[in-house]
Amino acid sequence: MDRNEALAILSRDFSTTIKDPLWQNIEFTRSLKDLVFHKRVLKLAEIKQNGPAYLTYPGAVHTRLSHSIGVYHLGRQMLLSISKSSDYLPFSEVGIFSFLVACLLHDIGHFPYAHSLKELSIREHEEIAASLIYEDESLYNAITLCNADPNVVAKIIDKTVLTSDEETIIYRNLLSGTLDPDKLDYLSRDGFYAGIPYGKQDTDYIISQLVFRDGRICLKNEALSSVEHILFSKYMMYRTLYWHKRVRSATAMIKKALLEALDAGALSFDDLYYLDDNEFNSLCLSRVRQCEALNLVERVKWGSLLDQSFEKPFEADGEIEMCSSSLEKRRDFERKIFSLLEKNYHHLRFYEVVVDIPEPINFETHLNILHDSGEINQVDESKLIFSSGISNAFQKSLRRLSLFLPYYVTKEDAKEAIYEACRG
Repeated sequence: MDRNEALAILSRDFSTTIKDPLWQNIEFTRSLKDLVFHKRVLKLAEIKQNGPAYLTYPGAVHTRLSHSIGVYHLGRQMLLSISKSSDYLPFSEVGIFSFLVACLLHDIGHFPYAHSLKELSIREHEEIAASLIYEDESLYNAITLCNADPNVVAKIIDKTVLTSDEETIIYRNLLSGTLDPDKLDYLSRDGFYAGIPYGKQDTDYIISQLVFRDGRICLKNEALSSVEHILFSKYMMYRTLYWHKRVRSATAMIKKALLEALDAGALSFDDLYYLDDNEFNSLCLSRVRQCEALNLVERVKWGSLLDQSFEKPFEADGEIEMCSSSLEKRRDFERKIFSLLEKNYHHLRFYEVVVDIPEPINFETHLNILHDSGEINQVDESKLIFSSGISNAFQKSLRRLSLFLPYYVTKEDAKEAIYEACRG
């Protein structure tokens, strides 16, 4: 397909809009806009993008629906930019629309507090999204009406599905990478709604510097500083929003509640899929009699969070880390701490002792750079502030092991208990 054909496809019949506070008027074809209002997509309007972050930043109540619309918008802008700078593209009309639909649907498999379950053997939301496309006949048909191929859409979203199709692989790499529309939207959107400046990107400029050369999506060399900005923004957003100590407390409380409920048989993994925020809260409340720890979910909902009573930098070979290196070890460790503390704190419940270890963060820099000479190579880390060493240092400064307890437990007692439990 040549440049003019691609631009025509990406411009023709995009005559209806949705107003977005971040990107303003977002253009759709009629069938793509109808897809936004499909029940599977609209359900995302009932799931907060940042989960419990609103307890610290009350403005952060935006949803996965608004984020998905933003990802669709930026995905289309990327294809327009790439098309303008390329004489030939290995694209097809069905492929283009399949990519746009994949951008819009990439989060339909998400469920509330999904980040609380990262350590569990739970289905990834991309896999769930692909399954929904095949299982929901009305969704499958709505995708087809968009001039997209549901099978290709599923393969773009779920990277575990094998494919050798060049066009599909290009779209996959565009939707998920260092400069993907997902990251460009969520950093800017999350910062915008939380009222903090760190997520804002020069998105128009970044997108304008994307080109297609030698079968690869590349970024022009002069825009390399934008990569650094994105990576630093990601670091700052984790530091101030995603891993704020109150957000970590809420996340750890949800994880503790679900682990106890799963172990007690009060919940199963299948119970947790396809829920919105209200359905999740109602489910947990309905099972409290079967597992008292589910009270933690209700407490998170109303902002009654456990305090960060102890914290330290995460060390992979640290003595406390070794005592809680797996979920099973962590639960045993928490019960040891509880048994030590309950002697002096008779109202303390076993599920109110929560050790939290954040997952590793990936500050990836895998990106093809197009130089003025026409040469294409991977980004040279030596030219970035975010070299591997610096990235590791930033991650080390972010990852902190914490012990969350009720407010009445003193920090001195918490510290003594966690070390005694570790050595006992």
